[in-house]
Amino acid sequence: MAMASSLLLFHSFLLLLLLLPGSSSPSSDAMRELLRRVESQRSPPSVQESAAKGLLKRLLPSHLSSFSFKIVGKDICGDSICFKISNIKNSSGMGPEILIEGTTAVEVAAGLHWYLKYRCGAHISWDKTGGSQMGSVPLPGSLPPVEDEGVNVKRPVPWNYYQNVVTSSYSFVWWDWKRWEKEIDWMALQGVNLPLAFTGQESIWKKVFKDFNVSSEDLNEFFGGPAFLAWARMGNLHGWGGPLSQDWLDQQLVLQKQILSRMIQMGMTPVLPSFSGNVPAAFRDIFPSARITRLGDWNTVTGDPRWCCTYLLDPSDSLFVDVGEAFIKQQIKEYGDITDIYNCDTFNENSPPTDDPSYISSLGAAVYEAMSKGDNNAVWLMQGWLFSSDATFWKPPQMKALLHSVPIGKMIVLDLFADVKPIWKKSSQFYGVPYVWCMLHNFGGNIEMYGILDAISSGPIDAHVSKNSTMVGVGMCMEGIEQNPVVYELMSEMAFRSERVQLEGWLKSYSYRRYGQASTKIEEAWKILYSTIYNCTDGIADHNKDFIVEFPDYGPFFGSPQISKEDPIHKLHVKHKKRFSFRETNSDRAQPHLWYSNEEVIEALKLFLDMGNDFSRSLTYRYDLVDLTRQVLSKLANQVYFDVMSAYRKNDADGLILHSQKFLELIEDIDSLLGSDDNFLLGTWLESAKALAVSQKDKKLFEWNARTQVTMWFDNTKVNQSKLHDYANKFWSGLLKSYYLPRASMYFGYLSTSLKENTDFPLETWRREWISYSNRWQAGQEVYPVKAEGNAIAIAKTLFSKYCRADAN
Repeated sequence: MAMASSLLLFHSFLLLLLLLPGSSSPSSDAMRELLRRVESQRSPPSVQESAAKGLLKRLLPSHLSSFSFKIVGKDICGDSICFKISNIKNSSGMGPEILIEGTTAVEVAAGLHWYLKYRCGAHISWDKTGGSQMGSVPLPGSLPPVEDEGVNVKRPVPWNYYQNVVTSSYSFVWWDWKRWEKEIDWMALQGVNLPLAFTGQESIWKKVFKDFNVSSEDLNEFFGGPAFLAWARMGNLHGWGGPLSQDWLDQQLVLQKQILSRMIQMGMTPVLPSFSGNVPAAFRDIFPSARITRLGDWNTVTGDPRWCCTYLLDPSDSLFVDVGEAFIKQQIKEYGDITDIYNCDTFNENSPPTDDPSYISSLGAAVYEAMSKGDNNAVWLMQGWLFSSDATFWKPPQMKALLHSVPIGKMIVLDLFADVKPIWKKSSQFYGVPYVWCMLHNFGGNIEMYGILDAISSGPIDAHVSKNSTMVGVGMCMEGIEQNPVVYELMSEMAFRSERVQLEGWLKSYSYRRYGQASTKIEEAWKILYSTIYNCTDGIADHNKDFIVEFPDYGPFFGSPQISKEDPIHKLHVKHKKRFSFRETNSDRAQPHLWYSNEEVIEALKLFLDMGNDFSRSLTYRYDLVDLTRQVLSKLANQVYFDVMSAYRKNDADGLILHSQKFLELIEDIDSLLGSDDNFLLGTWLESAKALAVSQKDKKLFEWNARTQVTMWFDNTKVNQSKLHDYANKFWSGLLKSYYLPRASMYFGYLSTSLKENTDFPLETWRREWISYSNRWQAGQEVYPVKAEGNAIAIAKTLFSKYCRADAN
């Protein structure tokens, strides 16, 4: 099984090198020789065929006998990676009807998905975005045939990458194997063949660090808590949310082995972590002569040393190679020789001490040496975000020095934010280094309808066909998943598209597949959504800053935005502070991001509601209706907040009370709306956290982690909120009513008192009361519903009539 991944890897690189200038170089010759060496060791096709069959059984058990799967050589694809769909002639009318062939099980699964979509009108989505719509698939024996010559779909580029290093914390943290199995099925159906596999690495690190004389007690202060592991791994923080119990470490290692086993069976090439230089504080005492740097503060309020200012072992120190080699070898010992691709982001937000290109080159070479000593076929996968977030440092000489510090073909760069700010255009195709065109899309796991469909449908194509292109894949690098299903379905398809997608026709087909029936009103609604919500062209990195979920932390006169009742909110465009890495330090003043006319989106919502009776049985329709209604109302609430502030500044006590009550009422109404759909419930998040705990101590710790991540996030003082408060905000029923509502209510209460008594707004007093409430809520153990209550369609109609009709205001 392991060699199947290796074969796909080096076959893919061979395809790339044949396209690159200098394809007859010693590097490309070495790749060809390596391909010949591993080709004969490929895993049996039966293993992958069985894995694909298992996926079908979980997805569509009624049609298990309707399809035949076959792993084939690349010759059927013209020496490319592909899938082929053809008819099976069966005179008896029994048995398989459709044959799907592919070069790996991933291609077979992607071919199955393609057939179900474009021949049967089916739709596959995450459960939390409505799930799959399979009702349009004909009964066994009646499956629609494809063309006589069959359907042959080739990958234009070999790789389809998936995940962000923080997705493991924002989305995966509380998953068990049952949920992971569904996700790997989803990956395979989308054609993902290069997934990040970060689960359970703390168990590996504990074994490695033990050999370097680091104790378990030292690691208690090094590892973060379950919901904050991503940032502990990156060296942003240490200890926050911990310590990790041995039960957690053991459980996650077992889970990782299940994940990797299934990925390999599916023909995927998992990307494992490697050493980036992040070490426990104990390293300073154990290795006093080692070059270890204490890093600066990362978003703490007071620089608390319990979790501030981590330690980085310099890559130029020989100890760096020793640790890195030991970590790679320990992974191979635990998992087997399953991959040659390793992620490392040593220089992400940690710029080298000098911009001397020769020094940077030596550091890059040292990072790769640590990998290659553990695996002599290692390939370094690196996020290219640093070239954007720290562009003043990473100028062309410095970029070239790092990118060329390892042999061409031994590094892949993720152009992480290519959907908004592509780096490949500014760096001459990363100076000849292979890269993956990536869509970042979501920050903080926020629930916000947002997308740039035009960029997704054209960006990868433009990059691939550009002169001297070194693009080798497409990727999805969102911080959090399970939102905006239309964006992820389109992005996944780009792994198999050689031409731009004509989006109006594609969206018409998408709406039919998603809901299982056609509707001119729904089609018209999607046209509106395409030109508004899913057409963000302002270049702003979207991160939900709606006032309900990110309430301003300042007094009523601080930096007052020039907004009045005469200014339609759809004209409000406020630039965000520059984003760095996978978090964004809050600016002094939170502002909503709105890039479209909310009035137009209200019209789309009306069209959706008009079809409520006809679509009432569709879970995908209900999810989209609830999400769209929430989107509309949350934008209206932003204007109501400005009305509150305007009334206060005008000394209009009655207006202040009126608009404050409306804002609070909107929170309650949105909470009720979200509570009518299983996919928008706080209780699900909290209960899944507690379900993973073995002990009562862990149960309490995990719940605190879960509550804290989606609220305060990081540390605070009595009068200063965390700098990252609300970064991972969520529109979830239960969270709105128990957390966001009391906060706004307290604030408006102080505003009203200030106006009545003609006194200054007591900002510090409000902060003290609010932060105290927040900390108690984080430590709370109240139980929230995990099942929806109420009729979502009826509630949405009522709220539309209440807030969105012309006479509603």
